[in-house]
Amino acid sequence: MVIKVFLASSSGSTAIKKKQQDVLGFLEALKVDYAPLDIACNEDNRMWMRENVPVEKKPTNGIPLPPQIFNEESYCGDYETFFDAKEDNAVYAFLGLPPPPGSKEAKEAEKAFILENGPVKNGTVENETVESETVENGTDDAEDEENLEAEEVEEENLDDDSLKREVPMDFNGDEHTHEVGGETGEEAAEEAAEEDAATEEKVAKEEEEAVKDTEEAAEDTKAPVKQEEAQEEVEDDEAKGEDDQPVSEEEEEAPEQEEEDE
Repeated sequence: MVIKVFLASSSGSTAIKKKQQDVLGFLEALKVDYAPLDIACNEDNRMWMRENVPVEKKPTNGIPLPPQIFNEESYCGDYETFFDAKEDNAVYAFLGLPPPPGSKEAKEAEKAFILENGPVKNGTVENETVESETVENGTDDAEDEENLEAEEVEEENLDDDSLKREVPMDFNGDEHTHEVGGETGEEAAEEAAEEDAATEEKVAKEEEEAVKDTEEAAEDTKAPVKQEEAQEEVEDDEAKGEDDQPVSEEEEEAPEQEEEDE
């Protein structure tokens, strides 16, 4: 495949000359084989270029300007599309050529291929081998899943039976179990609630008795204290009575006689 670049060697436009130089210089840097075709000196090249540029790619006046790029007979694009491909590291895709190994475009193309189809190993896509393995082992996996589901159902049934046979722990913290027999879960729950209520009443009664005992003990300690206080009041009253008794005339005259004798 030969890349054809249609250009005008004797163009009076500096912009066209610069665009032609950019295209040719970049193709030489990539070491891409190309054939420059001059439309200024060759009328056949000019007519061929104008006829093979797609209508939607032609300007409003219908006359395409160089440079125009083709891959054999296939139209690649003009300078603007070439420049966009260069900025996106997709020049080889723009030219319709396979990118060389190790180039940026080749690495990006490989990444895109892996994202779409999976990694490649030994010339084949690993997803295909994985799918074939899953198809071959599909029956084994299905059987394993069925076995796991059956085991889970059995464990759930065992858990339900153990829950039905268990009775809540009593107030003292001693755990006990017994056969429920024909009783349903609701009856067992009612019995457990009745037991809890009985234990709560028992605890309440014990607390009331303890309060009464403490009150009686307090009254017993207060009684002797009151008796001692009453006795002390009586003794005080007796002492005050002795001090308040009147003094007799003889007792008053006795000290006067003693003074006269002296």
